[in-house]
Amino acid sequence: MRLCQEGSPAGPPPLPSHLAPGQARSRRVNHTSGRGGALAYLAAYDIHRAKVFGRCEQSTGIVPFMRLVEQVMGNEPYASAKRVFFIVDDGSSHGGRSAIDRLASRFPNAVMVHTPVHASWLNQIEVFFSIVQRKVVSPNDFTDLDAVRNRLRAFEDRYNATAQPFQWRFTTPLSNRLRQS
Repeated sequence: MRLCQEGSPAGPPPLPSHLAPGQARSRRVNHTSGRGGALAYLAAYDIHRAKVFGRCEQSTGIVPFMRLVEQVMGNEPYASAKRVFFIVDDGSSHGGRSAIDRLASRFPNAVMVHTPVHASWLNQIEVFFSIVQRKVVSPNDFTDLDAVRNRLRAFEDRYNATAQPFQWRFTTPLSNRLRQS
């Protein structure tokens, strides 16, 4: 069982506006507009099932990260799997030896694997976050944090209903043939 994981902010905080969006503009902000707070969207991605486990938190950190892990590991087949791999970057909430030990002590079948620096493209959840950034939180026309949370949840539900696992077909023989051409 392999699982890619990473936490990511949901985007800039909502900017409430006193003027409704109009044609050819996503929002109008005037001098009385204020920031509406921030929200962190943490997600785990099962690459074999193309299933996302997401959660909205007030911030990132060790505790929110462990809540995400508990959300995943509380479900089958992860709870009873021989091994579940969490592929992460070296972010502060899951970086270093202490994070590996913390995960292993709480979930003996969980294995944390860190991607190399500047190799986020290896982590499939980063591809998902790129989609979220383009299709869900841009433009930032939310009136409050509940609107952000609701849109993220709705997108996650739709993604889980329609996504298919990626079928990798690039094999060693194909690679050798391409290099020889």
